This record gives sequence, structure tokens and C-alpha cells, in this order.
Amino acid sequence: MVSNLEYYKVFYYVAMQKSLTLAAAQLSISQPAVSQSIKQLEQEVGTKLFVRTSKGVKLTAEGELLFGYVSKGYEQMELGEKKLAQMRNLEFGELHIGASDMTLRFYLLPFLEQFHEKYPKIRVVVSNAPTPETLQSLRAGKIDFGVVSTPFGEDSGIRAVEVREAEDVFVAGLKFIPYKNKTLDLQELERLPLIVLEKNTSTRRYMDDYLGKNGVVMHPEFELATSDMIVQFALRNLGVGCVMRDFAAEYLEAGQLFELRFNKIIPKRSFCVVTDSRNSLSMAGGKLLELVAGSSGYRTDTR
Repeated sequence: MVSNLEYYKVFYYVAMQKSLTLAAAQLSISQPAVSQSIKQLEQEVGTKLFVRTSKGVKLTAEGELLFGYVSKGYEQMELGEKKLAQMRNLEFGELHIGASDMTLRFYLLPFLEQFHEKYPKIRVVVSNAPTPETLQSLRAGKIDFGVVSTPFGEDSGIRAVEVREAEDVFVAGLKFIPYKNKTLDLQELERLPLIVLEKNTSTRRYMDDYLGKNGVVMHPEFELATSDMIVQFALRNLGVGCVMRDFAAEYLEAGQLFELRFNKIIPKRSFCVVTDSRNSLSMAGGKLLELVAGSSGYRTDTR
């Protein structure tokens, strides 16, 4: 292997320009320096690479062979530098985010819209999954950052910033109108046909834990994959749905659903932007977080 790779750079420019003088001008060095580099390279590879002509220099057969390989390598390095500059300027690249249906729809989506308008050439890949899966992807370095809902387990490498509150409610349709405007005991939930999320979600875990601390165990009639479906089931009077208020807001305002009231207030939760200090954040990921940080809902406190 040649001791100084700079010799190959000089060799490339001399071969391209077919002139020591023009190569020196391109490289912003002196012609003697170019001549010396070519001489050193020829000594190290053990063969003549150029012959002089009346118009400059030309490659020998051995030089042609070497140039075929050097040109590919040098041009790939130049392309790599160009692509790196484009990535720094967000002219291309990918951004990987993890979010649940809830956090994507009610927090992240407006920021993605702004980001896409500002950086249309960045490909955005959103992994739509519950909080536990999003955190697992973050730890594995598969996503730049995630937007999740509490609660979730502590991890010394995960930085979580609360960005907005989330409120869980129980909603029902007209079939359950006798329960409207009544203050119910949480124990009543054990006697109602409940519609809840599957157990692999932070929302379900939170509600199970909260009710369990109050001596209540849910016996769901339906366990569904999405909150949107819970709302649709509730609209059809198939049971009492447990969802974040935002999912049912339009139906509550329209009077198609009503919210059950209890003698104990269900504590609010939070949406958090989570990053992993053990994995580097991409340039695109950093720019999107800058947009998020510019919003009034983004706070600097950590958990």
C-alpha cells in the first residue's frame, strides 16, 4: 500500500488534465510538488506511470491500469463528500420516528407537516406502534426519537421531555343514558360492559394500575387495537369505552356520546418526546426536534 494517499490524488489530477502545470493549478500547489509526488508514487509502485509528450504527459499502459481503479475510488470519495454536504443541508436523507396512533395524531402530525414543507426531500419513516415497542426501537437505534405516552419504565439512557397532557375518560352512547350526570363509584366499572385497548399499550397498563390501586378490576367486553375503534364501538352502544378524551371530543360535543363521572378523578398523563443518549441523532432528527422545541408545549424538564 502506498505510504501517502495524497500521491493518488495528484496522480488522478495529472491523468485527468494530462498536464503537470494544469494539475498543479487545480490542486493549488506548485508544479515541482506535483512532479515530486508523481516520482514518489512511481517509486513506490515500482513502474513508470507517465511519459512526457509535446503537449504535456500521457499515461503508460501501467498508468492506464492504475488510473482505472484510482479514478473510481477518487470519484466515489468526491461523491461521498457531496452527499454528506447535501445531508448536512437536508437536501436528502431519512428521518425515522416512533409514535403511537394517539401521539402521532394529537401531537406529532402538525410538526411533520411543517417539517415536510421546509425539507421536502427528506424521507420521513414513521413506525406506528404502542409505547413499549417505540421505546424498544429507540434503544435498538432503529428510530431517531419517539413520541410516547406515560407511564413507561425508567431507563438511565432515555431522556424524556413532557410536551402535553393526556386525559383518559370513559364514554358511552345513548343506551347508557341513565348513567349521565351521575357521580359514580369506580367500582361500578366492574359491572359495565367495557371496551378497552389491548394489554400491550401504555394506556391499558395505566388504567389497569390506577383502577387496581382503587380495588377495581376491569372485565372488558371488547379489547381492541385502536382507540378510534373503541369510539366506534361506543357509538353503537356496544359498551362503555375507555379512551383519551381527544379521540371522542367531536362526539362528546355533538351529544352522540357522554362522559361518565366518578367520585375519584382519574389523574392525567403526559405525552413525552424521548431520545436515547446512547445513540446519535441524525441531522434531520435534530431539525425536527428544533421545530418541536419552538412550540409552546415543549418544556425542558426531564423525567
